[in-house]
Amino acid sequence: MAMGSYQERRGEIETYFDRTAVEAWKRLTSDAPVGRIRATVRAGRDSMRAILLSWLPADLTGRRVLDAGCGTGALAVEAARRGAHVTAIDLSPTLVDLARERLPTDLGPGSVEFRSGDMLDPALGTFDHVVSMDSLIHYEMPDAIAVLEGLAARTTSSIVMTYAPRTPMLATMHAVGKMFPRSDRSPAIVPHGKRRFTKRVNVALGPQGWGAGRTERVTNGFYISQALELTKR
Repeated sequence: MAMGSYQERRGEIETYFDRTAVEAWKRLTSDAPVGRIRATVRAGRDSMRAILLSWLPADLTGRRVLDAGCGTGALAVEAARRGAHVTAIDLSPTLVDLARERLPTDLGPGSVEFRSGDMLDPALGTFDHVVSMDSLIHYEMPDAIAVLEGLAARTTSSIVMTYAPRTPMLATMHAVGKMFPRSDRSPAIVPHGKRRFTKRVNVALGPQGWGAGRTERVTNGFYISQALELTKR
């Protein structure tokens, strides 16, 4: 991995979500009313979360799950309710604190441990499954693939993740997004072609025994993301 580019981008993302946009994300990830554009993003994220969760086993009792880029913790909670022991990590300490505040008590046999930091930290240990929802959408291809290689080395069963697909619609939406006030802009999303991304994943992770599986796209207004399942063979 070109650690300089990864770390620089990681710093930009942390600054944005921990300072610039934290209030917007509090509202987006709650039941509070939001504007029309953000409502499409909320609905799209809900649909994508459901897809990624559906690709995990229905019974996660006793399994270790890494929620890489957990935000305010909605996915981590659902995985814990299936019995998983979830380590939920995000670059933003502020969002992680909010996730802790929102953590319900009715998790059943599962548990959630929230942390702020880097999802590639080897001190996190090994996992049965990793979920990375919209955590890699800001990275160039080499860095995104290198992150997946690092996660795969510490995962025994599956990785379910998303990336930004390269589409004319996405390009148009980002052009319109440049008209938003600067305070509302996120770090630039880096789209990748589906065939090229899948091929790079298979080439990079194939020697470790991994391969790409199911894939599904969610498009809802200003939200567009491509889900990809990686499984250990």
